[in-house]
Amino acid sequence: MFILIASCGNNTQKQDKDGNLLSSGLVNNPYTANGIDTTIMNAKPTMDFVDTTHNFGKLREGETAEYDFDFKNNGKSPLVISQAQGSCGCTVAEYNQEPIAPGKVGTMKVKFNSTGKSGLEEKTVTITTNSKKGIHILHITAEVETHNNQ
Repeated sequence: MFILIASCGNNTQKQDKDGNLLSSGLVNNPYTANGIDTTIMNAKPTMDFVDTTHNFGKLREGETAEYDFDFKNNGKSPLVISQAQGSCGCTVAEYNQEPIAPGKVGTMKVKFNSTGKSGLEEKTVTITTNSKKGIHILHITAEVETHNNQ
């Protein structure tokens, strides 16, 4: 029987979705076989939002509404947002793709397009980061009124 030993290599850089190189030092896994490495966990960034829900109220079908969710990195290392995905194509998130330094603030702009929607709409944006929490979820709601052409 053969035993295969593979080397993982010491790749210190990864590419973001635009092909730019990011230092893998920005991403540290605090979980070990012995539990959580508190030194690494305490050094991780945070993504602390002012609020994580927003109600657009009443919208007419076809309107687009947007809201800025403000957050702060209260951690000890740069915050990297690797993805922000809406729960459907009608919900889109925009954000600065540069790392956010400790103590700095950022904004996640969420746009909701009500075209083809009616009634109560509840959508989410799932954000993947290198923060202590890792995954963050924003919630939006709207009451979409359809046009009556009668």
